[in-house]
Amino acid sequence: MQNKKYNVAVMGATGVVGNCFLRILEEKKFPINKLRLLASERSIGEKLKFNGKSYPVEVLGHDSFEGIDIVLSSAGASRSLEFLPSAVKAGAVCVDNTSAYRMEKDVPLVVPEVNAHRIKGHKGIIANPNCSTIQMVVALYPIHKAAKIKRVVVTTYQSVSGAGQKKIQELREQSKDFLAGKKIKSVEFPHPIAFNLIPQIDLFMDNGYTKEEMKMVNETKKIMDDDSIQLNATCVRVPVFYSHSESINIETEKYIGADEVRKILTKAPGVKVVDDPKNKSYPMPIYAEGKDEIFVGRIRKDESVHNGISMWVVSDNIRKGAALNAIQIAEILIK
Repeated sequence: MQNKKYNVAVMGATGVVGNCFLRILEEKKFPINKLRLLASERSIGEKLKFNGKSYPVEVLGHDSFEGIDIVLSSAGASRSLEFLPSAVKAGAVCVDNTSAYRMEKDVPLVVPEVNAHRIKGHKGIIANPNCSTIQMVVALYPIHKAAKIKRVVVTTYQSVSGAGQKKIQELREQSKDFLAGKKIKSVEFPHPIAFNLIPQIDLFMDNGYTKEEMKMVNETKKIMDDDSIQLNATCVRVPVFYSHSESINIETEKYIGADEVRKILTKAPGVKVVDDPKNKSYPMPIYAEGKDEIFVGRIRKDESVHNGISMWVVSDNIRKGAALNAIQIAEILIK
């Protein structure tokens, strides 16, 4: 079985995450027999390189999955809902990087460092969590095991790449125009993003929170398999190209000190502690870009509550927050 190769389809191959899927599959030497690149009709005629070979992009359809073993999907929730049942019917296992199936009861929502055991319970579809949730739970779970987390307050500072290629381009263009003294045009964002912060990601709900904020609440409880965790999120879009940052405050049932948290996270899978305030060493998005780890720093006791810890968590939202997490799931699948 070790020498077996797999037929892999990438849905949304021309997008930001799709491109990252291909880079990581190549880096990891994933055992691919046949590779099929799928996208919308807008991508007809495009070719993408993988392992030195050029592959044509095919139009996604219900007949795209014949002979495919694994589907890596990041083509938007509506397309996942429409096409993944056809992939499952054709015999493929789908790892879906959209919100389409995350909260379905019979669909595992998986972060390998936290709940890899859920993978074997799949019925053809495994959901990849939201990027901001992934980096948070990788940092929270080891603390939860040690001291049981009661409450989390998180504020996210999310890069524009999380919203897609057009948003990246808008930040570039707005930054150039601003520095040239020109009037900024906002097409993709509701307000200028260059040199600004927008305290809205996704649509507002009746409770005053955005969908992004409620995704973090609901997904965290499902991944960590604990509905008792209380979580409050505020999600903010910031003028950074890649990597999300999060200010996280935790209250635990059992007292745990900052030094103990540091030790626990130093040994935690997927985590790198960068926490040396005297030397101005702490995680920053510019240094997390292109890296696989979740970077944690500014670990300190919350002086306002006895069992409280505050910390700063940064990760590349396109790599670990999307493509890498999905490919880690696929690697466990083939084992």
